[in-house]
Amino acid sequence: MINKKVNSVQEALQGIENGQTIMVGGFGLCGIPENSIAELVKKDVKDLTCISNNAGVDDFGLGLLLQKRQIKKMISSYVGENAEFERQMLSGELEVELTPQGTLAEKCRAAQAGIPAFYTPAGYGTEVAEGKEAREFNGKMHVMEEAYKADFAIVKAWKGDTAGNLIFKGTARNFNSCMAGAAKITIAEVEELVEAGTLDPNQIHIPGIFVKRIFQGEHYEKRIEQRTVRKKQS
Repeated sequence: MINKKVNSVQEALQGIENGQTIMVGGFGLCGIPENSIAELVKKDVKDLTCISNNAGVDDFGLGLLLQKRQIKKMISSYVGENAEFERQMLSGELEVELTPQGTLAEKCRAAQAGIPAFYTPAGYGTEVAEGKEAREFNGKMHVMEEAYKADFAIVKAWKGDTAGNLIFKGTARNFNSCMAGAAKITIAEVEELVEAGTLDPNQIHIPGIFVKRIFQGEHYEKRIEQRTVRKKQS
């Protein structure tokens, strides 16, 4: 049995260098690889292109990398919770490629499946389609989108085994699932790491063949971006 376990986040992130393209799983702050992001801050790698649904918040998630100007370009679909992101984008410090959320997910999934490109109606007739091939299918125009090309994909799972098999919990499955295996090297950090053969095969969401390195993280904050509660009834 191939053992993909590494002993630390430092070992897991070996090879990440300035100027590379990195996919980062999560949706908002749900299911983000907190340990890996913190280590990227410590490594002080620069000029990164990050593919992620959003850029975290000002003081957490990918927002920590933005604070230190480590991200050169963000490819994302929603960025409304990060004031520093907005400031850098409007000032021209940060290159931004906004992508419809479904298209972003499919560009990851296509890379995962080894499909070079696909057609989608999303974005046709807008700035999203500028410079891209368009074609009609069944009377409707579609835009050709190319699969992403990334050096690393960093995903976060609830549980995994030493062979790299992953189980996600609830909505934390989000972009983690389609990003696993969508880059040259996929790194998985998990809350619980068990021996191969321990997990129920029927419960595994991502097979280990998509994962290159896996490690057990620690001290997850699992912040919530915004919490709205109903006022207590008197």
